[in-house]
Amino acid sequence: MVQRELRIRYKNSVLGFLWSMLNPLITVMVMTFMFVNFLHKDTPSASAYILAAYLPFTFFQMCLMDSSQSILAALPLLKKVYLPREILPMASVISNFIHLLMAFAMFFVYLLLVFIIHPGSASAPREWPFQATTLFLPLLLLINLMLSLGLSFYISALNTFYEDVKYIVMVVMYLMFFMCPIIYFEEDVAYSHLNVAWHGLLYNAMNLNPIFALCNAYRKLLIAPARIIVDGKSMDPTPFNWSYLLIASVFSVVVLVHGYSTFNKLKWRFVERP
Repeated sequence: MVQRELRIRYKNSVLGFLWSMLNPLITVMVMTFMFVNFLHKDTPSASAYILAAYLPFTFFQMCLMDSSQSILAALPLLKKVYLPREILPMASVISNFIHLLMAFAMFFVYLLLVFIIHPGSASAPREWPFQATTLFLPLLLLINLMLSLGLSFYISALNTFYEDVKYIVMVVMYLMFFMCPIIYFEEDVAYSHLNVAWHGLLYNAMNLNPIFALCNAYRKLLIAPARIIVDGKSMDPTPFNWSYLLIASVFSVVVLVHGYSTFNKLKWRFVERP
C-alpha cells in the first residue's frame, strides 16, 4: 500500500520526488525573504531555522489531509474484499514519513553546503552545522510519527461518516501554521511585550501544543544555537525545555493508543456507509 501511495503520487511525473521538495523549498525561499528583510534582519541561518520547523509541520499536515480520504477512496474495495482497514491510514502516514526522511537528508546536505560556501569571518566565525543533539532526531521523528498516526486514525474513521471533518482539519491546520514557531521564533513569544499576567499563560499554553513543542525541538536540537534578533535587539536563545517535549511524547502515545482504539471500534461500520 505504501508503494502504491508513492507510485500514484509520482505517476507520469518527470521530476518525481523532487516535487515533494520543490514546494517546501519555494515556500521557504519566500518566507526567508520576508523573514530576513522584514521580520528578523541579521538573524543568522534564517532559512535553516524555517526549514527545520517547516518540514515536520508539512509532514504532519499532509498525513492528516491524505489520511482523511484514505477510507473513502478505498470504500468500493472494502465492500468487496476483506483487508485490515488500519492499513489504509497507515499507508498514507508511512508514505509521507518516507518523504520526510528524504527531505531531512536534503536538509542536512543544505546545511553542509551553507557551511562550505560561507567561510565566516574573525568577528563571526562559522560554526559546524551538526551538533551532538542531532542524535535526538530519531526520537523527534518517532514522536512526530506517533502523533500523526494517532490523529490519522481518528480523522480517517470520522471523515468516513462525517465529511465535514476534512474541512475542519483544513481550517485547523491553516490556523496551526501561525500558532507554531515556523515563521517566527519561540523567543518571540518568550521575549514579547505582552501584559505580564497573560504572558506566562500564553507562553506555557503555546508550548503545551505538541506541534509547537515539536517544531521548537527540531529547531533547537538540529541547529547550532545563535543569538536571535527580537525587536531589533540581539537576544540569547532560550534554553531548550525538555519537559515540553516529554509532555508532547506522552500526549502522542495516548493519542496513538486511543486513536487506534476508536478506529477499531468504528471500522466494522465503514461498509455500511451509503
